[in-house]
Amino acid sequence: MLELTMASVSAADSGATAGMTLADAPSQPGAVLRVGRDGAVCRLVTPEDWLFVSRVHLEFRCGDDGTWSVTWLRGSQAEPSSEVRLVVGDYPRPVPYGGTAPLPPGGSGEVVVQDRTGPHSINVGFYHEV
Repeated sequence: MLELTMASVSAADSGATAGMTLADAPSQPGAVLRVGRDGAVCRLVTPEDWLFVSRVHLEFRCGDDGTWSVTWLRGSQAEPSSEVRLVVGDYPRPVPYGGTAPLPPGGSGEVVVQDRTGPHSINVGFYHEV
């Protein structure tokens, strides 16, 4: 099972969350959880006016072996207006635009989508239960 918790944060909130939402999916091959502005295809939906987040921005996918990965899907723009980083423990690392990063089996962490043009971020915490 992969559990996700998403908080949208702005400078005006100064550490407070504008909204907290939850989603989960069993660790079965092909299971998918998406994060973005399009509520028709995303389980976790960001504020509509936060244009630094694509309609479908992140995709968490379970592989054939039951492990999960996160992909920063390429949007319609050649250059993104955000940065994405994966934080596991004290080790943040960037996820490249269009790139995929594995999530630690039985681990937890956070995926942060940071607006390059303003003080907004989407923080998606994850917990992979084995």
